[in-house]
Amino acid sequence: MHDTVLNTDAATSQGPEVTTMGLTMYRLSTWLKSPRPYLMFIGFAIVLGFWYLAVEVWKLPRFEDMPGLTEVFGEWFNKDPIYGLSVYTPEYYTHIGISLRRIAYAFLLATGLGVPLGLFLGWSKTFREFIFPLFEVLRPIPILAWVPLAIIIFAGSESPVVFLTFLASFFATTLNTMLGVESIDESYSRAASCLGASRWQVFRHVVIPGAMPYIFTGLQISIGVAWFSLVAGEMVSGQFGLGYLINTSYMMVEYPKIIIGMITLGIVGFASSAMVRVLGDYLMQWRVRELALGD
Repeated sequence: MHDTVLNTDAATSQGPEVTTMGLTMYRLSTWLKSPRPYLMFIGFAIVLGFWYLAVEVWKLPRFEDMPGLTEVFGEWFNKDPIYGLSVYTPEYYTHIGISLRRIAYAFLLATGLGVPLGLFLGWSKTFREFIFPLFEVLRPIPILAWVPLAIIIFAGSESPVVFLTFLASFFATTLNTMLGVESIDESYSRAASCLGASRWQVFRHVVIPGAMPYIFTGLQISIGVAWFSLVAGEMVSGQFGLGYLINTSYMMVEYPKIIIGMITLGIVGFASSAMVRVLGDYLMQWRVRELALGD
């Protein structure tokens, strides 16, 4: 009898995980059966093909100084690279690691401050009237305009880069979170209040779950703009990092390293955005089921 209870409990505890995994695999199989992945590969092939033809075959005037496809990939995967940077050199992974560390600090800080601020901006009209006008004045200021102040305010070379990366990510996270709260139908809050829920319970059980799709959409945008800001910051005041690599490669006329840095930046940025998307699916399993059933 005791074994039967244990087996029943184990099956019950594994049920949601199996269901979530099944829905994820279903969405993956549906994606593979659709034309989307093949169109994606065709898109990559067109871009790479045009790059190869324009630089190495047609030798178009505007592309005459640009490194070719075979030169870049030959350098990138060379055990003895001409310019000293490839997948086989420790310096390559040092640049990636430092950029990832800066992104992690800035993104976590922007999420920790931006999500609560966005929730309260959307939830409280009085709070929004005080804060949102200032927020909207600061938000359009370009990141490069903050560079002198960042260097003056923060000591060293690391803090200014993290601050500049944080700014753009913070604004995107806050704004999307606020829009998520504003998108919630007021009838849900009224219904919860009529059932005896306190204001805090309405905020916790209605507002936060209702805003989560917008929050994670904002976080995906946030981590993308964080990479933009990171590169700008590393070009100005950073030491090491992918932005620093791209800038110094241009100054040293090592053009293949510029392309390697750009492609690496795109791959790492795509992977980080995908991780945020996976985390969102995990925390919003009801949303995963809804999308799977919608497919």
